[in-house]
Amino acid sequence: MIRQEKMTVVAQSQIATNIFELTLQGQLVQDMTPGQFVHVKVSDTFEPLLRRPISIANVDKEKNEFTMIYRAEGRGTQFLATNREGQIVDVLGPLGNGFPVEAAQSGQTALLVGGGIGVPPLHELSKQLNARGVKTIHVLGFQSEDVCFYEEQFSALGDTYYATVDGSKGTKGFVTTVFDDVKPDFDLFYSCGPIPMLRALEQYYHEKEGYLSFEERMGCGIGACFACVCDTTEKHEKDYVKVCSDGPVFPKGVVAL
Repeated sequence: MIRQEKMTVVAQSQIATNIFELTLQGQLVQDMTPGQFVHVKVSDTFEPLLRRPISIANVDKEKNEFTMIYRAEGRGTQFLATNREGQIVDVLGPLGNGFPVEAAQSGQTALLVGGGIGVPPLHELSKQLNARGVKTIHVLGFQSEDVCFYEEQFSALGDTYYATVDGSKGTKGFVTTVFDDVKPDFDLFYSCGPIPMLRALEQYYHEKEGYLSFEERMGCGIGACFACVCDTTEKHEKDYVKVCSDGPVFPKGVVAL
């Protein structure tokens, strides 16, 4: 159920260059699933006007806390980065349809592939897959080592491989370069990141079951404004889908890449 709540800042810290980790507390946490997102009002005024969509990186339902990881590069997220412990943040959510955790069965292996700020939602997904008895392998792509984050957290959940464009951490190149080097053995994959990465992944593992989470610019976050519309492939019953409300997660082969 989508709700609006004034949530309390538990902690905020910078964990990489321009990358912030923000933990909030409130009742919305009880409804959150991996791959969903929240729409955050970044200031107490109407400037900036639009909320910012941010994915959910970690959920602790016992403490009613969840964590977001975001890049502070625009005016809105720079406002958000000024929040400190005890302050109040206006949150709408949880939004969208998340990853189908139940698609992976106990004893199977899931490949989780993330790129840049598409990495955070894979952390909670990996936690929940592990809890179901699913082995996880992580392949994470970044521009450079200075923007990498959650290395220890992912390593604690399963084998983790890195690709950086400049070669400063892990394999030099892209996530597909890691596929060539490591040749991971798995049953199905989940991914979140930029379109070129999702396209390459879908082509590389076209015979595998897979689920893709899309990063599109959003206005309303609830399917009303049509800002995040994507074309679908010929085999889908609809001509287009709205990433915010129909997604952001889709089975591979649904969205035209």
